[in-house]
Amino acid sequence: MNEPVASETYAAQLRRLAELTARVATQRAEAHTWYAQQCAAADRAVAEAAEQVRRAEAEVAEARELVERVDAEAAHLWQQLRVRLGGGARRLGDPPGPARDATGDPVPLLRGVRELLDRTRQPGELPGSVNPLLALCGVGGSVAAYALGAGARAVGAGSGGDLAVGMPVLALVVTLVGPLLGLAPARLLADRRHAVLGPRPIIVTLLAGLLTTIALLTLAPR
Repeated sequence: MNEPVASETYAAQLRRLAELTARVATQRAEAHTWYAQQCAAADRAVAEAAEQVRRAEAEVAEARELVERVDAEAAHLWQQLRVRLGGGARRLGDPPGPARDATGDPVPLLRGVRELLDRTRQPGELPGSVNPLLALCGVGGSVAAYALGAGARAVGAGSGGDLAVGMPVLALVVTLVGPLLGLAPARLLADRRHAVLGPRPIIVTLLAGLLTTIALLTLAPR
């Protein structure tokens, strides 16, 4: 009577074992599938992060290149502005640094500044109306040089030896250089008017100085 019951219990245990084995296999397969999915998702996340890092590095390099290009262009435009202003550019000082609250693309702004500088009038020659002032510069330079020469001659006359011989020669050289001294105030006049000291103003200044020097040497007492 007990053998059929034992046989049936054994068969039930085998079925139970088979079911548990199949369940474990299914769960193991699900675990492997989940792990594979997680690994694939992690690989995709790493690849996406690496791509984002690559794009960020490219953007940083592009931004750094843009900053260098903008700085170089700004320095060039600042130098052009100093050339436009001439002597008055000394008041400008160094180029300004980037504004902390600046927004927008700097390239169109630099293009606008470049176009504005291109539209500004190039420094021209001094007008003819300032010829009297230029002549006065030449006269003043010659008079100042003659006065220095007269002082040198006086020193030589009151001395002896080589100094008595050399000072008159030095006085003559200083006197003859007088017309050139007038170019200094003439240049200052041109800078104040944002103009260039062209050939005509130079000739006017030198001619006035030369005539003054000749007159002074001619009228000077011997």
